Amino acid sequence: MTSPSPSSPSSPSSPSGHEPFAGFDAAARGRAAPEPPADLRTWLRDLAIGARFAAGGGREGWLRTVLTAVGVALGVALLLLAAAVPGMMDNRDHRRVARDIVSVGDHMEKGPDTFLLADADTTFRGQAISGVLLHPEGPAAPPPPGVTAIPPTGTMVVSPALKKLLASSPLLRERIPYEITGTIGKAGLTGPADLYYYAGSDKLVAYGGPQQHGNADRARRFGAHSNSDIRGPVFDLLLVTVLVVLLLPVAVFIGTAVRLGGERRDRRLAALRLVGADIRTTRRIAAGEALFGALLGVLLGGVFFLVARQFAGHITVRDISAFPSDLTPNTALTVLIAVAVPVAAVAVTMLSLRRTVIEPLGVFRLGVGRQRRLWWRLLIPAGGLALLVPLFGTVKGSASINEYQVAAGVVLLLIGVTAVLPWLVEAAVARLRGGPVAWQLATRRLQLNSGASARLVSGVTVAVAGAIGLQMLFASVDHDFVFDTGADLSRAQLVVSTNGTTSDQTARDLRQLAATKGVASASGYLRSQATRPDAATFTGDIADRVYLPVIVGDCKGLRELAAIGAGCKPGSTFLVPPSSDDAVGGTSAYLKAGHRIDLNTAWDDHYVGAPRLWTIPAGTPTVGSRPDPTGYRQWGVFATPEAIDGSRLFEPSSQIMIGLDDRQPDAVEYVRNTAATFGIDTYVMTISGTSTKASYTQLRRGLYAGATLTMVLIGASLLVTILEQLRDRKKLLAVLVAFGTRRSALAWSVLWQTAVPIVLGLTLACAGGIGLGAALIAMVGQAFRMDWSSVALMSAIAAGVVLTVTLLSLPPLWRLMRPDGLQTE
Repeated sequence: MTSPSPSSPSSPSSPSGHEPFAGFDAAARGRAAPEPPADLRTWLRDLAIGARFAAGGGREGWLRTVLTAVGVALGVALLLLAAAVPGMMDNRDHRRVARDIVSVGDHMEKGPDTFLLADADTTFRGQAISGVLLHPEGPAAPPPPGVTAIPPTGTMVVSPALKKLLASSPLLRERIPYEITGTIGKAGLTGPADLYYYAGSDKLVAYGGPQQHGNADRARRFGAHSNSDIRGPVFDLLLVTVLVVLLLPVAVFIGTAVRLGGERRDRRLAALRLVGADIRTTRRIAAGEALFGALLGVLLGGVFFLVARQFAGHITVRDISAFPSDLTPNTALTVLIAVAVPVAAVAVTMLSLRRTVIEPLGVFRLGVGRQRRLWWRLLIPAGGLALLVPLFGTVKGSASINEYQVAAGVVLLLIGVTAVLPWLVEAAVARLRGGPVAWQLATRRLQLNSGASARLVSGVTVAVAGAIGLQMLFASVDHDFVFDTGADLSRAQLVVSTNGTTSDQTARDLRQLAATKGVASASGYLRSQATRPDAATFTGDIADRVYLPVIVGDCKGLRELAAIGAGCKPGSTFLVPPSSDDAVGGTSAYLKAGHRIDLNTAWDDHYVGAPRLWTIPAGTPTVGSRPDPTGYRQWGVFATPEAIDGSRLFEPSSQIMIGLDDRQPDAVEYVRNTAATFGIDTYVMTISGTSTKASYTQLRRGLYAGATLTMVLIGASLLVTILEQLRDRKKLLAVLVAFGTRRSALAWSVLWQTAVPIVLGLTLACAGGIGLGAALIAMVGQAFRMDWSSVALMSAIAAGVVLTVTLLSLPPLWRLMRPDGLQTE
């Protein structure tokens, strides 16, 4: 908390960046002969001496080295994880593709190696469950990946995660009642948390052409080509920015970790000067110590990664899970990490000693020296902005972007935040005066050692600034990937759809769903198509074919689709004209009262079957359409069941809209259980107000997963750094307690020493993040829009992490304030 007089040559070191004895050092350099540059052999010798000091420095030396190694290891482990993510996603995608079905059309002939399959997907309490019903048509039908044989009728094989979920969820077991006879192997799963099953069914009927209603595809093998979305330049910009924002804080933390124990190291280097070592030699020896700690950190980071990946199967982040074997880092990236981290450790150490005066009688860095300069620090973000400005308004359409230019610009902008932070902390704490004892102890420590305080929160500052800028970009381009469906969730929240049904079956389904627990309302209709009355003899161009929607339902169901008012009664019919977007050819010529239409639309290459002519009743009124609860406008011939025989419709499908009771939390699960009894061709869909592209959703999930891991690293690294700083000051803390300073005052001083830099750092992070966000938004050509909720959320999370870590450091602080801390004085 206090320091000796600035004129004392034995003053303890502090990485504050001041140079109070610049004149003394300059004079010393003026009397000394110029030192020749060191050759490679000299470098290797001095680095080896430093490594020996780090490895053989006794208990204190080893503790310092271990703290450095742990700090570096945490960063290396996360870098290795980042290097493993691309391979992990590729492995997941390959296994997903291997179990997909190759599209074969509707006319594959039955053979000894064919099988039938149908989707049986469902959702349970927000968790997506994928299911496939299978039936072999011959003895050579291949089993799906991860399964030795197609399960017999009435049985199923499930993923381990689904087996566990079924055992604990009777409500879900009711919906998937097949007998479990085995589990799916790794080859058939995207990850250990995959909820997947294959079940045998004898109710599958192949799609066999226009005369036969089917409910299943026919295939000969599993495995399809990947069908990913086309990403585009905006998505590429998001991807590059996400990678920079997630990985740059890791690099900052590694740079901070290699400087742990710097004060004790510098005082030890002064002893080397006393026995004849020159300044350059001491710096190379210090670099050797950092190199040893970094190398140990790289090895320890590899161990951390290997141990942590064994638990990967038990961790699911945003629906993403992985098998341990999937987490294999890319070889080239692994080598780069193993080389770059030690090299960076040497470079950071040499730069940190550049303005440190290490003399035989001590280290001179305390006292009031010249203030840090701001101008060159502002050049760094200015350079980043200069790289991004030429890209303003160009990231759109099908244009390609220079990923390296974008990455360099974003990196420089974020590094600029960390470069300005030490100046801001120094300038702010220099003006702090007075206050309680704890406040004075904290502010004086910050004034004497503002550089260490800035480094403590630099990683947090970078992470928050990057997250704010990225969230602003996401909010700005959401409309490119997230679309408004126009759905009215106040009218319905679910749609139960059944293909190949009848009017009577639809009526029974409606009654069952209306009686289901948690259902507040239910309405529905049958949907089919009609065609021109001369379709059986029509030989004209395919473009002149006509398909006219036919909607059959009771008055309640029809009112959800059209403005029919109170004039609806059994036997009523209505005509709803199409919108301009829905008009097809000469359809409107047939949508007239008294006009004949053909209800048989079995019309592929040629007309099949007998005509089913029906005349639209004379006097049928024309009414306007109304968006249904999903936001879609239906059109065509609307009729009640009494007006048209539903059995004459060609392959109709039912649509039942369900309104749920908010007071029943599992209402949607009860509806799905009821719908599961309707047959294979029944699907339950959740009505959503928005629709999001899959690739965009995956990127956001990856961002949240990576951000979670980064925040864990932030907390762990901060804890290691604070513990090292407390250990460096244990004698000083013991002296203060011995002289009567209250322990509570010392504890509060530690809190204030963390709180002041973090407030300044978050303030700077908000400014830097908003600037980064503005630049990124300008690149995609969008108007600037401030996302204050993201700023508040990111700042609150960072402040919470720092506060938690500081509180965790209080128990060690309490132990360091014991009198035995003076035993070596």
